[in-house]
Amino acid sequence: MAIRIAIDAMGGDHGLVVTVPAALEALQKFSDIHILLVGQKDAIENELLNHSYNAERVTVVHAEQVVDMDELPSKALRNKRQSSMRIALNLVKEDEAQACVSAGNTGALMAVAKFVLKTLPGIDRPAICTSMPTMKGHVHVLDLGANVGCSGENLAQFAIMGSVLAKAVDDNHSPRVGLLNIGEEEIKGHQRIKDAHQLLVDSSINYCGYVEGDDIYKGDTDVVSCDGFDGNIALKASEGVAKMISFYLKEAFNRNILTKIAGLICLPVLKSFKNKVDPRRYNGASLLGLRKIVIKSHGGADQFSFLHAIAEARLEVQKNVPERITAEVSKIMDQQSKVIENTDRG
Repeated sequence: MAIRIAIDAMGGDHGLVVTVPAALEALQKFSDIHILLVGQKDAIENELLNHSYNAERVTVVHAEQVVDMDELPSKALRNKRQSSMRIALNLVKEDEAQACVSAGNTGALMAVAKFVLKTLPGIDRPAICTSMPTMKGHVHVLDLGANVGCSGENLAQFAIMGSVLAKAVDDNHSPRVGLLNIGEEEIKGHQRIKDAHQLLVDSSINYCGYVEGDDIYKGDTDVVSCDGFDGNIALKASEGVAKMISFYLKEAFNRNILTKIAGLICLPVLKSFKNKVDPRRYNGASLLGLRKIVIKSHGGADQFSFLHAIAEARLEVQKNVPERITAEVSKIMDQQSKVIENTDRG
């Protein structure tokens, strides 16, 4: 049975010229998916005329409205019920699709997805989670901006969800989980971080304690849990550092004829480096904690990076990520209840 993925074809900075070609490329790469392109029907069909594809594996679903990239989430929720974003999420809710992918307004996507799909039992807030390159592979970091001012319980839930995701998509039986803090010592950090620390120490996941910002990239942890404010700053700072390194490398190798020759000699090494840190390869953030699968693509994604977001959606459907999160959270809650019961009896 085909995996049906609803694409918010109108979302993002570039819209149809990126989402449609990426979706059709995904059909070529993955033989087990069916794409539902959601948006203004005439515009989508005009874009499809520029490509060859198997029409039996593509369904166009009309949507009259589009959520603007700078639109307030509350406005999108109230006034854009016929938007491509809302209809794509409705398709997932109604089991016409198993996942939704959108490059649209992040705040609006989170608000509408939470309203339409609801959160999993035992989860208070969904979190945005993506993978980032490390010296030993990659690490899953959450939350990246959906939640600011998280409680200790929220941070613990993020850690649990991230652990389940790493188990599922990386086939990692015991992901190492860290809690982002300003130091590794237990006395450091806000009270909510200390509260989360205690909850995670008592949980069944492979919790390794506090990690600092530079630890994210060492590869010694597989999951890092943090408040959305901190996580978003860490993500944007990382992207800025990557751009700065690229700028200085280009400047250095273009300085004169000798440096240009040196650049040609180093080209295989530079390409390998670029492939490992290219943020486009890590595009596709999961909105973890929802009852269904929703993948947020970067708004400025090109075809290559949007394809990776679709691939992430397919993988999470294959691995039954929401169901696995539900089972893990339920197990931990049962364990905590038993501990409380035993304490009360004592």
